[in-house]
Amino acid sequence: MADANPPVAQPKTKGLFIKTYGCQMNVYDSERMRDVLKPLGYEPVDAPEQADLVVLNTCHIREKATEKMFSELGRLRDLKRQTGGEMRIAVAGCVAQAEGEEIMRRQPAVDMVVGPQAYHRLPEMIAKLARKTGDVLETDFAADEKFDALPKTREVDGPSAFLSVQEGCDKFCSFCVVPYTRGAEYSRGVDAIVAEARELARKGVSEIVLLGQNVNAWHGAAPAHDSRGGEWGLGDLIRHVAKIGGVERIRYTTSHPGDMMDDLIDAHGDVEQLAPFLHLPVQAGSDRILKAMNRKHTAEDYLRVIERVRTVRPDIAVASDFIVGFPGETDKDFEDTLALVKAVGFSQAYSFKYSARPGTPAAGMQLQVEEAVKDERLGRLQRLLNDQAQAFNDAMIGRRVKVLFSRPSRRQGQALGYSPYMQSVHVDDAARVSNSMAEVEILGATMSSLKGRLVEAEVHA
Repeated sequence: MADANPPVAQPKTKGLFIKTYGCQMNVYDSERMRDVLKPLGYEPVDAPEQADLVVLNTCHIREKATEKMFSELGRLRDLKRQTGGEMRIAVAGCVAQAEGEEIMRRQPAVDMVVGPQAYHRLPEMIAKLARKTGDVLETDFAADEKFDALPKTREVDGPSAFLSVQEGCDKFCSFCVVPYTRGAEYSRGVDAIVAEARELARKGVSEIVLLGQNVNAWHGAAPAHDSRGGEWGLGDLIRHVAKIGGVERIRYTTSHPGDMMDDLIDAHGDVEQLAPFLHLPVQAGSDRILKAMNRKHTAEDYLRVIERVRTVRPDIAVASDFIVGFPGETDKDFEDTLALVKAVGFSQAYSFKYSARPGTPAAGMQLQVEEAVKDERLGRLQRLLNDQAQAFNDAMIGRRVKVLFSRPSRRQGQALGYSPYMQSVHVDDAARVSNSMAEVEILGATMSSLKGRLVEAEVHA
């Protein structure tokens, strides 16, 4: 007698390798691409040689990232030939959005190009590719459509997870391609964010990192249970997420000084789960250069924000981004940047030489700074920033802090985690605490990391 309920045929397992370049938003997007492709039978593999589909999730912020992508595509082309053309290659992310047609022209081995707001269409694109019909380039802007289409369940790899709450940018800094590759600012609704946060907590995530190109520009209609009504800002959202059981730490990145509103600043003082860490890019300390960058804030505006945040949370660690050698930057302008760095005292920072990105206003500006001058200024800035990072880390010696251990260290028996101030913390004889939060006494410090000792009684999953 035939089985009345025959088993449902499962899709054949296929290897998926995703290489991610750039920001945390790209990391989140890569994770969600994995979720989108899972129903088609794709499972992550450790190397492109094992993959049926290779996805390069690209970043367009720095020139070298684009060059690295084309170099990687050359290697993948050779690998594809070895498979008889069976392996598929996709380029996703911001370079795909900005240069999709050029990618397909320059590297014919690429099968699909998909922008950051269209990767939910990957299954459809793969089907078109299999039928050899239709276009395999998708670069439409539709953030709301993307989030509605993404699977409601997510794979979780550890105790920390990114949660995208805002995308796009309306700031149009003159050096930046993000408004052209990610589109206008879009904020997800409160209910969708909270539902995703609850699911992450149910799966054992204890740290949630709220993401956005300008995450503190997030806003949304207050949910029905809020009798105040009106509109929420990021501070309100953080307070709500903090009420979810199991959420022990909340972070957010990346922010714009112009969107540091009172509710968010106050949250740093009264939400216990909100980490004492603020990544707030300033880019330069010269008002003349900030104006040329179209940053819409002055150095004094930035210093005032930092002062307000430190008033409510005196121990907060402040990180930032800097660009040296912006067109027209003089010695005086650069000295103003050094003065701002000395005034703030950063725990860590990212600093780069200016590089022109095609299509941005700054690329056509006069008075481009010579590379040798950029090199000298970057070296001076980084020495100052490194000294500040060392001083901040040295001040941790002797303190006890809660460390989130997300993965084993490269050294046998050692665990690697992150402090509330986003410092790497290494602990010997502690591999068992991976995927947990534990109290650690800090014993030593370098410019880039801390060494600690596990306080045994405080280990908990």
